[in-house]
Amino acid sequence: MSISPGDPGQFPGPGAPQVPHARLDRRQVVSGFLFGCGIAASVIDLFIFHLVLQWHHFYDRSTPEVALIADGFFHAFGWFITVAGLFLLADVRRRSGINWRRWAGATATGVGLFQLFDGVVNHKVLRIHQIRYDVDVLPYDVVWIGSALIILAVGSFVLWRTRPREARATTRGREGT
Repeated sequence: MSISPGDPGQFPGPGAPQVPHARLDRRQVVSGFLFGCGIAASVIDLFIFHLVLQWHHFYDRSTPEVALIADGFFHAFGWFITVAGLFLLADVRRRSGINWRRWAGATATGVGLFQLFDGVVNHKVLRIHQIRYDVDVLPYDVVWIGSALIILAVGSFVLWRTRPREARATTRGREGT
């Protein structure tokens, strides 16, 4: 199924090639997911925990100079995926309307998944940094990973509730058989 100017709620931009609706929906979700990962990395983690609180750096297993360089690369990567998500959003917007609730769900999913990955893989498996040092990290880990799971669950629920009509019909068809 492709989007045409007559589809209700869809506004293809001038000269925008028609793209199947499922593909546009996937791009919209990927856009929100990338934006969420970038915001979690570049705003929540970097600004709050690295710069303001100065609790840790991205890579704390070397000298302070190496830690700052690692933060710089982490910062650049975080903003790169944020901007990539916004470019993808602009492309979807040019081709059709945006379901902002679905995009917000994808963004929350990206934030939650990034925080969960950071808390489990970076903190516990690879041990390249911890949330804090010289304290009992268990309460911090519980809050970090617990909040990531809650944000991920909320984002996933919103994505599930806002899935396109065709996907809902397919799900109902499977449940009915």
